[in-house]
Amino acid sequence: MRAFAQVVRKGSISAAAQQLGVSQSAISQHISKVETLVGSKLLIRGRDGVTLTTIGQEIFSLADEFAALDQQIAERLHQHSELDLGHISIIANAPQPALRLIARFTRRFPKISVNFGLCDWSSAVEQLHSHRVDIAFITDPPQQTDLFIKEIIRSRYVAYARADHPIATLQSSRLADLVEHTLVLPEKGSLTQRVVKQALKKANLTLQRSVTMTTFPVMKEAVLQGVGVGIFLQHSSVAAKDLCEIPIADMPEEFSTCLVVPKHKLGLRVTQSFLEALD
Repeated sequence: MRAFAQVVRKGSISAAAQQLGVSQSAISQHISKVETLVGSKLLIRGRDGVTLTTIGQEIFSLADEFAALDQQIAERLHQHSELDLGHISIIANAPQPALRLIARFTRRFPKISVNFGLCDWSSAVEQLHSHRVDIAFITDPPQQTDLFIKEIIRSRYVAYARADHPIATLQSSRLADLVEHTLVLPEKGSLTQRVVKQALKKANLTLQRSVTMTTFPVMKEAVLQGVGVGIFLQHSSVAAKDLCEIPIADMPEEFSTCLVVPKHKLGLRVTQSFLEALD
């Protein structure tokens, strides 16, 4: 079950083997044994890694909970006094405040390996539901009983513009000012895309020109290269001298960016230590 859970979380048999310190053939044998017990294929292996079958998804949810419980038991039995080794997977829908808090954690626990990735809001929620990550930093997360949620920061949307852009001199902007320019927005499925469309509809405005990007760093680079004006949550990134944040008067609502942990992973020492580092 540990082998199966790691293959799904890492995306390949080779990565799981490296994580567990065993051979790829050993991992393959474990997967075959589980599939024999279940009586069905759990994984589809392709050139880009593995994908779960429908039954595989059901078994993975249980396997991941088992792996977390097994790790807790091992920690209790060995009575670890400190974290010397281990790993934790973290995702976020913006670089900040996640990276700032990860930096604090790695200074306290330098031997813990951290796997961090950026994704849109919908993908972040899906990865939480499918138990593929330990911790997520999500803005306006779903309120569900199987999730531990801790608010980190509240912020509102602002326009990001290059310092030489016409709107950079404004103390405050309105959506009517922004739609005259090319807007840089995240892809469909993001919270920002949804909030901006609702605000435009409320203001009875139509988006004239837009460019969609995959992740926040790409959007930020696009703004710096003069592609257009971006709309981001305030403090989503560290300040840049060539970039200006301009408040949007008709988007005053604040949103909570929260740390989210599946409750069955709260007992893990590495997860507890991350929460302690936050405090």
